[in-house]
Amino acid sequence: MQTMYGALRDAGFEAVNVDYPSRERPIEELAPIAVGAGLEGCRAVDNIDRIHFVTHSLGGILLRQYLAKNEIPDLGRVVMLGPPNQGSIAVDKLLDVPGFDWVNGPAGRQLGKGEASVPLALGSADFELGIIAGDRTIDPVTSAVLENPDDGRVSVEDTKLDGMDDFVVVRHSHAFMMRMQRPIELTIHFLRSGRFATTGELCCPIKPFASPAVHETAPSDTDP
Repeated sequence: MQTMYGALRDAGFEAVNVDYPSRERPIEELAPIAVGAGLEGCRAVDNIDRIHFVTHSLGGILLRQYLAKNEIPDLGRVVMLGPPNQGSIAVDKLLDVPGFDWVNGPAGRQLGKGEASVPLALGSADFELGIIAGDRTIDPVTSAVLENPDDGRVSVEDTKLDGMDDFVVVRHSHAFMMRMQRPIELTIHFLRSGRFATTGELCCPIKPFASPAVHETAPSDTDP
């Protein structure tokens, strides 16, 4: 998320880029660690009225898990990139493949569609939410078990969430979408306006906007 972090700062946002031990703990333990660190970092900045969140993959589920147990009075807008909001069938299909737990950790086992699915146990969005899904894959093995189109980790359809305010599909893969220009521009536009821009609107230079802070939940290179 370093590229996204830099672009947000260049656009005039105060930003905090948070890392977390995604391979070491289940979602219930990761959520307060990751979201709590982001809130602490943003609230350390003077004159911040609202805190936006920009998440990638598992990060979106951590935010949903946190909000299921806690209120964030100063919550602003949320952009999720490639979130497995409806779980990912790839987890269920590949769970018993040797090395799955080493690569994904206990949180990875909770991102499927079965009884252990955390995303499916969480509610709809009651906050301003924009979702960016990818439809290009660089992982033919995982994509073979996913509903098309997909980003190599989650199908486009399974990124959606009831209550979302806007939704857009980009021609990028799961692992790289947060580094690409169009998803970054779409993210900034949503944080400013509450909706994603059209292609024509994105032709204009992005002007600085200095009011809200943005908490970034950094992606793990092991997020399913």
